[in-house]
Amino acid sequence: MAYVLAIDQGTSSSRAVVFDAQGRAIGSSQHALDASYPQPGWVEQDPEAIWQTTLAAGRGAIADAGVDASRIDAIGIANQRETTLLWEAEGGRSVCPAIVWQDRRTADHCRRIVADGMEAEVRATTGLVVDPYFSATKLARMLDVGDMRRRAEANELRFGTVDTFLISRLTGGHSHVTDATNASRTMLYDLERHEWSETLADYLDIPRPLLPSLADTVGDFGIADPEWFGTAIPIRAVAGDQQAALAGQGCTRAGEAKCTFGTGCFLLAHTGTTPVHATSKLLTTVASRIGGASAYALEGSVFNAGVAVKWLRDRLGLIVSAAETEDAARRIGGDTDGVVVVPAFTGLGAPHWEPDARGLVTGLTLDTGPDQIITATLKGIAFQVADLLAAMATEGVGIHDLRVDGGMVVNDWFCEFLADITAHEVQRPANIETTVAGAGRLALFGAGLISGLEARSDTTQSGHRFAPQVDSRQRKAWRDEWQAAVRKAIA
Repeated sequence: MAYVLAIDQGTSSSRAVVFDAQGRAIGSSQHALDASYPQPGWVEQDPEAIWQTTLAAGRGAIADAGVDASRIDAIGIANQRETTLLWEAEGGRSVCPAIVWQDRRTADHCRRIVADGMEAEVRATTGLVVDPYFSATKLARMLDVGDMRRRAEANELRFGTVDTFLISRLTGGHSHVTDATNASRTMLYDLERHEWSETLADYLDIPRPLLPSLADTVGDFGIADPEWFGTAIPIRAVAGDQQAALAGQGCTRAGEAKCTFGTGCFLLAHTGTTPVHATSKLLTTVASRIGGASAYALEGSVFNAGVAVKWLRDRLGLIVSAAETEDAARRIGGDTDGVVVVPAFTGLGAPHWEPDARGLVTGLTLDTGPDQIITATLKGIAFQVADLLAAMATEGVGIHDLRVDGGMVVNDWFCEFLADITAHEVQRPANIETTVAGAGRLALFGAGLISGLEARSDTTQSGHRFAPQVDSRQRKAWRDEWQAAVRKAIA
């Protein structure tokens, strides 16, 4: 029997799963990962913690599976995207904290890019909007500190998103590479040419030696050193976490869409082999690149989803566990009595792209209690998904069904409300951990153990379907109330 090791390095944890050749999970391990917030809008992580939790998860999954590592044919990696790292070429030591995708410290830099008239170039070349979310301005900020730019020009440093950093560590520094899905999130990647944009790198003053080589999503990323797992294992697949979830949900054809609720919330609609250059503020991104051919997706990003539930628990003390949010919503029948929460803790993503917006609670009265605030927070996350779907509709992207995954979707009430507010049937798979499953499927394909990504698995089997139950008038009233609150958050 052959196996693969799938790694899902996320914002709040590092997870690993061993899958057999039929795509069945036979061993897993997960380790929590913290972030720090040095200033309002700043989000950092310790690169060593990213590495150590990933290594511990990989070793733990192999041990839990009870298989000899020599029987693992390939490693597949899914990773939090846009998070930016800088390390020494010799020895691999990180020279600064990782700047996490949620970080907004480069908002002024982004405004200068727009003022310089470069916004159209960014949009046409990369498919992205100018925003601190992406890696390019994070990297430029890192290079402005001390002698970092001089060291980069002298080929002493390496830049990468989390995938590149992990590959470098796993291969003992022999591989400095990223795949097309992660590259397409940097604001430096030419979407259709599959190469780094010289124009954008020059404009941002980013030295060429820093940039990793570019590869397909499935291919040869190097060999993990025997030091880490007891035997040499080839790395055969790499994808950003949202693209991995797209594969894990079986969304491989135009019109199929998934929405993942993790730390943030990410809606991706597969658009086929031709990129859809949105006139709205949605993102055009690489869904996968296999055999030298790219498939594309249209994406909308919500920066605060699961982290908003964590805020209810850790900062407000309104719940002890995330599971209590469903009980709270059902106790009040979903009626928040006019309370609206806009969970814009680190700004608003698509379709607004307002990095300076901050969280807002409105409609409070003396009758407001914890249940109203908890329920309004859940609704605030669902409302943002409805905004994304409305934006996609204006682009002519028809979505056949909405597949959901991630920790939040175990909440039946939330899924019911999501169906009501979006007017879409919501499909929840039997296995909601589709990101790591997608990394596993890609690794199985890379190892030659399956013939294609269309193969069925438990993540593509619907566990439950939620149909809309409210009429259009009620839906409009809810959305009007939400939009009014969003305008206040932006103002």
